[in-house]
Amino acid sequence: MTEFLVKKFVKDSENIESTQVRTRYGILSSIVGILCNVFLFSVKLTIGILLSSLAVTADAFNNLSDAASSIISFVGVKMAGKPADAEHPFGHGRIEYVAALIVAFLVIQVGLTFLKSSVTKIIHPEEISFELIPFVILILSILVKLWMAFFNKKLGKRIDSKVMLATAADSLGDVVTTGATVLSILICHFTSVNVDAIAGLIVSIIVIWSGISIARDTLEPLIGQRVPTELYQKITKLVDSHEGILGSHDLIVHNYGPTQKMASIHAEVPNDMSIEQAHTIIDHIERQAEKELNILLVIHMDPVEMHDEEILTLQEKVKHLIHALDENLKFHDFRVIKEEEKRILLFDLVVPDSYSHSDADRTMQQLMHLIHEENNQTDCIITLDRNFEAPEK
Repeated sequence: MTEFLVKKFVKDSENIESTQVRTRYGILSSIVGILCNVFLFSVKLTIGILLSSLAVTADAFNNLSDAASSIISFVGVKMAGKPADAEHPFGHGRIEYVAALIVAFLVIQVGLTFLKSSVTKIIHPEEISFELIPFVILILSILVKLWMAFFNKKLGKRIDSKVMLATAADSLGDVVTTGATVLSILICHFTSVNVDAIAGLIVSIIVIWSGISIARDTLEPLIGQRVPTELYQKITKLVDSHEGILGSHDLIVHNYGPTQKMASIHAEVPNDMSIEQAHTIIDHIERQAEKELNILLVIHMDPVEMHDEEILTLQEKVKHLIHALDENLKFHDFRVIKEEEKRILLFDLVVPDSYSHSDADRTMQQLMHLIHEENNQTDCIITLDRNFEAPEK
């Protein structure tokens, strides 16, 4: 069913890097959610009125409120798909994260409401009666919500949409809460043991934790997170593959939405290469990154000494001393300023994430002492640096 709907309503569905295609996916997800929730609302409201059942009628309006998640998703996806303008030169993609955050709070609110109801039932237990028609409606609701959860999760993973994944979690939360109700009714009917309140308490905690997890995952790209390993490797591989580039470092990626990224990287070039030649190579890489990876890449050139034996020897000595301190330490941007007999070494020292600020500062001081001890005519200017790549899982 999912693939049928995608092929029917999402034009050019394979081109998931396109903002327009992502918007089509979002609209499809939202409309399906609205229709499913309105369908459940209509069925439950009709039966609730016919049976004069307050519980079924209340559940009907709960489904109507669930449609709000789909409406929020619809508005969020539409606004996120707006092109860049004078006030927002990087587009509006982050609105999708905001929409997902709102859905996450709705999930938490459902969990808190369920928690309050469960605690009340523990203090003041209520009898649970088995009625066939309301029970069948609950099963129908579980089936519809379960399909909605899988539907949104599949589309959300396909296009890396936080708001769709949040909506999927919202539907799954409804499945868990309704499923717990069904299980409680069956246990009470066949064993006369009322576990409704205890089951509700456990489920409410699960739902609240699910909402908190969604909020945490949604906040990460808004706050700023490390470069995913796969993307890190794609960008560095593209840069390093060009003739004239000796290596790269200091890759930073800024996320302005799932399809809008801006990155900067330092590319090492031979110091005897002309400015015009280096610029031509780098300009070509930047255009290729935008075309192939859909990333606005800005490259900073770092000249690397290739022939001066004295500088190359000093570089090897520094490398040996750094590895002697810690094999996990790295360095780059190595330069030497010559002042008569004196030498000033300048380089960036990359420390592991496990290092605290005091650890990094102590290591830097140790390294400066070792270098000066080896040659008292040598001083250092060291810049502490860290790696922005996400650790492999």
